Amino acid sequence: MRRTYNQAAIIFLALVTAGLRLSAQIDLSGSWAARNYGDALGNRPGPGPTPVDYLGLPINENARERALLYSPSQISMPERMCSLYAPIYVLLGPFGLKLSNETEPRNGTTTAWRIAAWEDMGTITIWMDGRPHPSANAPHEPGGFTTGVWEDDVLTTFTTHMKTGVLRRNGVATTDRATLKLRFFRHDDILTVTGRIDDPLVLTEPLYLTRTFQLSKVPPYPAVGGPCIPGDEGVPVGSVPHYLPGKNPFLFEMTTKYNIPHEAALGGAETMYPDFRKKIRDSYEFPKPCTADCGGPGAFPLR
Repeated sequence: MRRTYNQAAIIFLALVTAGLRLSAQIDLSGSWAARNYGDALGNRPGPGPTPVDYLGLPINENARERALLYSPSQISMPERMCSLYAPIYVLLGPFGLKLSNETEPRNGTTTAWRIAAWEDMGTITIWMDGRPHPSANAPHEPGGFTTGVWEDDVLTTFTTHMKTGVLRRNGVATTDRATLKLRFFRHDDILTVTGRIDDPLVLTEPLYLTRTFQLSKVPPYPAVGGPCIPGDEGVPVGSVPHYLPGKNPFLFEMTTKYNIPHEAALGGAETMYPDFRKKIRDSYEFPKPCTADCGGPGAFPLR
């Protein structure tokens, strides 16, 4: 009798726990419009960020040197016009999200969430059925390989097997060793996506980014990206626009246009923290006060 009672208690607790897990899941489906409040300059379509603006990125010297060789004209190469960004672009691109779930036909449970493709990013499938990540030698797809779990009412995902991607659309790039962890928080019609990017080859510390989206009914986002057809944008086939070492013409643009210290514009983990101001306090030459078309008061002393 005691064994029967114990078995019944165990089954009851298992059902209650399963019910709690199911009740914690949130419906994320729908069209989510991007609200680029946090980084309007970096996420804007068209020109994107300033060419040499690596401020606040924990990049190492290898990543910095690669970025300084990059020319924005590379995206006009016919061979690269239809290249897709890695899933990290969810945190960087200017577009919204189209989220939908795929269900198991017998019991209706969600086996996968899908983030629909954009013009320049492939479909991301978030597997929810507990399958393991493939081996390190498995092919790297444009959409990577992503698994997800619910942590209370937050969807947490982990992505591996990505192709080379971007950390900022000015040449700062990740490698195929990068990993991405995303957390999707829904509050009514607001969806907050926070991300942690790790890459042992180019980052000295994890990089954390946050994006905000708002539920939109009109117009709905398409479920697939539009067809890409390479055209002539002035870069001949076979040529690779680039700058030779030390010849990047935009090297001091941040310094001259926005009075940003050159050391800060080149990035690195220390530029993420306020103490960096103390490091450059004695070497930074303050610009003259702005007098016309300033958009605000002149420079303030570093403290």
